[in-house]
Amino acid sequence: MRVGKSIIWLITAIMMLALAGGSAAAPQGKPVVLGCPLSTAFLYGWDAERGIKLAVEEINQAGGVKFGGASHPFKVEVIDTRSLEPGVPVSEALLGVEKLILEKKADFIVGGPVRSEAAMAVMDLLSKYKKVSIVTTGVLSPGYHKRIAKNYEKYKYCFRNSSEIITIGKDMIKVFNRLNSDYGLTKAFIMVQDVAHARKAGGFIAKLLKGTGKWEVLGQEIYPTGATDFSMGLLKARRLKAEVLFIWMDMPESAILLKQWKNMRMKCVPMGFMSAAEQPGFWQATKGNCEFTIVDAVNGGNVPASITPWTMKFVNAYKKKWGLEPEGYGTSSSYMAVYQLKEAIEKAGGLDPDAVIKALEEQDMMGVYGRMKFAKNHQIIPADDPEKGAVGCMFQWQNGKRVQFFPKAGATGDIILPPWMKK
Repeated sequence: MRVGKSIIWLITAIMMLALAGGSAAAPQGKPVVLGCPLSTAFLYGWDAERGIKLAVEEINQAGGVKFGGASHPFKVEVIDTRSLEPGVPVSEALLGVEKLILEKKADFIVGGPVRSEAAMAVMDLLSKYKKVSIVTTGVLSPGYHKRIAKNYEKYKYCFRNSSEIITIGKDMIKVFNRLNSDYGLTKAFIMVQDVAHARKAGGFIAKLLKGTGKWEVLGQEIYPTGATDFSMGLLKARRLKAEVLFIWMDMPESAILLKQWKNMRMKCVPMGFMSAAEQPGFWQATKGNCEFTIVDAVNGGNVPASITPWTMKFVNAYKKKWGLEPEGYGTSSSYMAVYQLKEAIEKAGGLDPDAVIKALEEQDMMGVYGRMKFAKNHQIIPADDPEKGAVGCMFQWQNGKRVQFFPKAGATGDIILPPWMKK
């Protein structure tokens, strides 16, 4: 009888220890709220939301964020700022962020607002409420980090772990020069969307191309948001014998542009910044008419590649959770921002803004798209080598797949020209 009781007590003790261990592994502290102001009806909003939620799920399952003698779960609060919708005023983003801070009690702001003008306006709000923010999608303006450098004490709460137009432009010129050296291409025609960032980007790329001494810019066409016919511009590019059709558009109608390009058998390769073309389902959506299109997905990890040991781990986890590969610009960076905040909070030992800022400024971690380290102006440091900084991603649609060719780190293939272009 005594032996039986001893066994019962032993089993009970083991069960209690197991239960105690299980509860200790689960986050028990007050949730750390991530406020996410995103344009959820657009790719650069919903892919960011998915990246954030995937990271939060992984971190919470692993025990949450540890500080103050407890483990705290992350909690995500998303609000649609509609900042990518035409005609929506910047005030909508301001109201959205203020709602996240005051009503949703956000401890940090992650993701957007996505449009540069909205994000720049929100900087003053972040300073007012002393809320640390990491911009991960959109906001290509170099004015963002320049403002931080110029008035650090006021805007020190703002960070950006994604690329910006100057770095993107330089990366694109590297690809242009590869097209020149490998295939002898020299003539470019530019087609952009009628929004501030696209018009500026078109002019910036034209300036950089002319500066190479290798390229001739034949002309530029500007299309209103929502345009559905690009044939006149394509005919002009054909008449001028363009060899690269440079496109900068974040509207979904760019899919129509590429269909028209393919149907007209244009003797030029399309290349540029196109949100629709970044998505893994674009091949099916265009019935393969996007083949040979070169796309800038901005940050590594937004298409399958082997940049760091973390890259394919992220790609596979995203595919398992959401049923498709990472969808493009804003995906890997939004995912990484949560891990960057986790490490910074734990190093700071809490949520104090100044302590977290200091931890982010000193941070040096390997991530999905390379070494994650902020410059003094709180812009992520870019590089072509993932050991030195955060790498970009340019890919080409080939045989139904997004094949990364730039940078060489993690590349899964190389550029090929449409067969009807070959001389």
